[in-house]
Amino acid sequence: MAKAVAVALAVLTAGAVVPTAAAAPFADRHDAVQQGLNALVRSDGMPAALASVTDGKGHTRTYTAGVGDVATGAEVPRDGQVRIGSNTKTFTAVVVMQLVAEGKVELDGHVDTYLPGLVHGDGIDGGCITVRQLLQHTSGLPNYTGYLSDDIRYYEPRELLDLALRQKADFEPGKGWKYSNTNYLVAGLLVQKVTGRPLAVEIHQRVIRRAGLHHTYFPAPGELRIRERHPQGYYQDSEGAPFVDATEWDPSWAWAAGQLVSTNSDLNRFYSELMRGRLVPKPQLDQMRTTVPAGSPFADGAGYGLGLVSTPLSCGNDVYWGHGGSMTGYETRGGITGNGQAVNVAVTTQPGKATQKHMEEIVDRALCSAARPGKGQG
Repeated sequence: MAKAVAVALAVLTAGAVVPTAAAAPFADRHDAVQQGLNALVRSDGMPAALASVTDGKGHTRTYTAGVGDVATGAEVPRDGQVRIGSNTKTFTAVVVMQLVAEGKVELDGHVDTYLPGLVHGDGIDGGCITVRQLLQHTSGLPNYTGYLSDDIRYYEPRELLDLALRQKADFEPGKGWKYSNTNYLVAGLLVQKVTGRPLAVEIHQRVIRRAGLHHTYFPAPGELRIRERHPQGYYQDSEGAPFVDATEWDPSWAWAAGQLVSTNSDLNRFYSELMRGRLVPKPQLDQMRTTVPAGSPFADGAGYGLGLVSTPLSCGNDVYWGHGGSMTGYETRGGITGNGQAVNVAVTTQPGKATQKHMEEIVDRALCSAARPGKGQG
């Protein structure tokens, strides 16, 4: 996207591995995470890879590999900020579910109740789409991201919605499942209408501050620079093409579906606070964890709840809960198990499916290692 306005950088041919000091003394889990990041750089060609592993007591270890800037060879900032893409959907869903708990929104109420006359088009009727269907991607709303122009610029949420509403519905509400950023665009507009405040303010007050996330924020309109230490994020036109620095490309096209900036450790804390019932009451959390079978872009066997994804672990009948995100310049994968073990991994370009799978394998190995008796504490 937006090839004409960027200057191509040299292709990264070999990344220097930057291990953390804490990784070496501890066996399987920690070595496996570091080795996995090294492989993402050396074998998959990622400019940089970062990870944070948090145990059930809240102790966190961080890992890095590669280079933070392919032009200068700068080190990767440990636990640096990245654009977390669709993990933002979980934050948006939490705000909606808080409003449900407060009696301000009905989960099975229709979109037209809150946004009268706004969501209508060819086979699209906001009087038939429920809030639950928005959060679970069962509304049939077409995905606006497939109709964005190549221009890098600021987008208003209503402009993005108009792109979607010019298309035909994918299916009747409740008659299928298809991942669509439009669902969360509408959810964000609903939050603003019900609360009378900007979505960014609601997410900050209701989620970021309440969860104690010190390195997470919703960029303001026109805010392009990432605020704290971060690795550069890169765009590739195709596999093997030169890396283009996309760190400061306008993220507004993702809005409620993917605009947040955070760190791996903050994501671990966020999912921990959520799953412990500290962000939404238990009845609403139970609804968030009630899933339907999910397809692309999630792993085989994944289920989609209300802004939460369950992914099977390879080591038994357990799952981990999270979401993952893909955003220009960055990709994140991770989640938390029922015993509080959390892992998040990030890379600094949007990879292909094979590399996404390798990221998921790092998460799986770390969580499975932690689940084995006598392994992975500290």
